[in-house]
Formats: sequence, structure tokens, C-alpha cells
Amino acid sequence: MTMNAPRGYLMLLGIVFGAVFLTVFGSLSLFVLSENRLQTHIEASTEAFSLAEAGLEYYKWFLAHNPGDVENGTGGPGPYVISFNDPEGGTAGTATLTISDNTACGQSTAIDIEAEGASDANPFVTRTLTARYAQPSVGIYSYVLNDSVWAGDDRVILGPYHSNGGVRMDGTANSSVTSSLETWNCTDSYGCNPTQSSAPGVTGDGPNQNLWSWPVPQVDFNGIAADFGTLKTTAQAEGIYYPRYSTTNGQGDPAYWRGYHLIFNANRTVTVRRVSSTIQSSVTPVNPADGNTDRILINNENNYETRTIPTDCGLIFVEDNVWIEGQISGKITLVAANIVNANISPNVYVRDDVEYVSGGGVDGLTVIAEHNVLIAPDAPNSMTMNGIFIAQDGALGMNAYSCGSGNATKTGTLTILGTTVSNKRTGTKWSSSCGGYNKGYQTRVDSYDNNLAYDPPPFTPTISDDYTFIRWREE
Repeated sequence: MTMNAPRGYLMLLGIVFGAVFLTVFGSLSLFVLSENRLQTHIEASTEAFSLAEAGLEYYKWFLAHNPGDVENGTGGPGPYVISFNDPEGGTAGTATLTISDNTACGQSTAIDIEAEGASDANPFVTRTLTARYAQPSVGIYSYVLNDSVWAGDDRVILGPYHSNGGVRMDGTANSSVTSSLETWNCTDSYGCNPTQSSAPGVTGDGPNQNLWSWPVPQVDFNGIAADFGTLKTTAQAEGIYYPRYSTTNGQGDPAYWRGYHLIFNANRTVTVRRVSSTIQSSVTPVNPADGNTDRILINNENNYETRTIPTDCGLIFVEDNVWIEGQISGKITLVAANIVNANISPNVYVRDDVEYVSGGGVDGLTVIAEHNVLIAPDAPNSMTMNGIFIAQDGALGMNAYSCGSGNATKTGTLTILGTTVSNKRTGTKWSSSCGGYNKGYQTRVDSYDNNLAYDPPPFTPTISDDYTFIRWREE
């Protein structure tokens, strides 16, 4: 007897397999469609990125031919839409440019460019790039020196370290260490015992030696020298200016060593005291050009005034010696120089912590001394110096004091967050000891400040005459 399949069985089987086929086919179609859309979006995004980049390059070219023009030659405000041709015909897309000029004391310091790219094929997909167009400042370094130097094994250095002389690097440097010399005479004074008459440009026992390189081009110290005449005129017109308070031209006369004590306050004011007399100390000077005494310790001072530092021109020019400490609010540049008498070169003395009120690049300090930037003997055992410190024709450091003075040793850490620029060899620690401690600070930490590298205070010296993109990122 033959068994027959139930009626409709084949039809049901067909429906089931048809549904499975349609489900698989539909899913596959959706996958292919999604992949196609994703690929189209990626292509549009890549094109938008290229167009935004082309917009930045266009305005870099425009500024090279039209310095300071932030209006794209139109005489009116932006944004400005720039079209780019497709080599195969028509237009590839556009870059919408927004230009802003950063000014201080009435002068342009940098130009910020924002470029939003979009392709004609898919204008709803955009990419935005921003860049800062300016001359690179000394703030891109942790250290810049015009003399040979020894960084001891207690040193921790974060950021590029460069010398036009030789470098003995025993410290821990976590960025490039460069010298402009092929070889140099490394003596016992630099930790080379016996003397290495033809030491490589960078030598020593420090780690990360793969980051060392020599010879490299010099940093032109004449090129980074401040124009004191212009700075004085600008400070008199728009910033703060103090004339010389010292009264003689002879360094042997105590009246030569007067000056101003500036205490920076968190509310962007500066309390000014006039230093009328100082105490002479016996020293071994960090700058060999100086004598074996200094007058950094304040004996008598008188309250003079409290001033608000202008927000649109944070420039202070003092034609005398300056003692500094306090809290920095906003961007401030302090200059100690004398352009009236060529035989007078003021110093800056760091007497206590110099710190920022806010982080994130809101605050910044540049200190330019015509001669030395010296740490005062009565500075704290541990001290922080935030800012760019420039000793234009002298040295940055701390003199070595006699053990009996009570100021010879600092048992803590000296932390410099920013940049040291020194014409002469630096030194904040000496091999001679007092009571089991070396003279000076026992530990030194130097860290470059990324914020000051790209947005320094006004009139911070530059290391190149060429304008370039010093910051580039995608929003």
C-alpha cells in the first residue's frame, strides 16, 4: 500500500525555504548596502580632511605674501569659503576658513586658522582642522644654552635640550639632547676625568642616548636677543615702566645694587617695593664674568605702589635690578634692561616661588634679564619657577656661597616648569659641600611647558624669522 504525502506539504516546504532565502538575501543586501555607505562616508571624510588641509596650506601661502592680513584680502570679516578645483574638471569641494588674530600691546603675536573641509560629492560630511601660524619661540625648548654645560646625574629633564657648546649629560633626559659641536674639550669641570680633548658633542652616562644628536645647527643668540629699545617704548605707552632707582655706575658702590622688588599677586596686580640697600656676600659666581661678591640679599626696602597689570599689554620694563616672586595671572613679560647707559646690565633675582594661578596655558611668564637670572641665597629650600627665563648676556643659576653664611645649601628640589635660556654656562648645584650637602639645590627638575611653546607671553624671543605652523590638530 503506497503512502501519499499530506496535501500542502510541498507548498509549506517551499514557503519555508523561500523565507529563509529571502531573509539571507535581504541581510546580505543590507550588509552590502551598509558597506557601500560606509565606504562612501570614508571617501567623503578623507576628501573633507584633504580639503581642510588644503585650506590651511592656502592661508599659510596667503600670509606669506600678505603678512598680517587676517581678512583674506577682502577687507571684511569671515568666514571665507575657498573652492578647490578637481583635476578631472569641476570643483572637488570647499574649505571654509575662520581666521583670528592674537594681539598683545597692539601687535600681532600669532594667527589662528580654522578650516572646515567638505567635498562637493557629499557636502554633509565635514572635517575641521586648526593651526597656529607664528614664529617658533624659545618656549619649544626646555633648555637653550650658548656655552658648554654639564647636567648632573640628579637632573631630570623633560623637553628638548640644546647647547651651542658641548653637553655632558649624566641626567635623565626624556627628549632630544643636541649640541652644535662635532667635538669639544670636556674637562674635569664638566665631569670628564681624565679630560677628553675630543669628546663627542654630547657625551656622558645618562640614559636614552638614542635621543642624543650632534652636530646640529646653532641657535642664533643674536637673533633671539630682545630689542630693548622697542620694549621700553611699548611699556611706557601701554604697559608698566620703572626707571632706574640705583644712583651710580660703579659696581663697587652699594648704591649701584638698588632696584625693585616685584611681588605678583593672584588678582593680576603687582606690589612694588624699592630696594634701597643690600647685603654683600662672598661667592663663587655662576657667571665667571662677575666678581667674587654679590648683593642679592635685601637689607632695606620701602613700599612703593601696587599696580594692576594691563590685560591687553602684560609688559613690565624695569631699567634696574629686579627681585621677583609671587603668583602669575594671565600672560606677563618682565624685562630688566638699561638702554640709557651701555655699562649697566641689570640682573633678575628669583627670591621665592613663581607659580601660575591657573593651569592649561591661561597663565604664562617670560623673564628677560639683560645680564643674569640668579636665584637668591634666601630662596626656599624647595622652590618652583614657572616660566621662560632668559639671561641674555649672562647666566642662569645660583652663586656658590660660603658655608658660614647659612645660605650655601638647599636640601630640597628646584623645579623649573618652562624654559631656560642662558648665554653662559648654567649652574644651580656645586661640587663643593657644606655639612654633607653639596652647595646649591640637591635635586633639579626641568620640564618644558607645552602651553608656552605654542602660546607664550608677548615679546617672547623667537628662534627663527620664518613663520610656520607651530600647532596643528583636528577638532
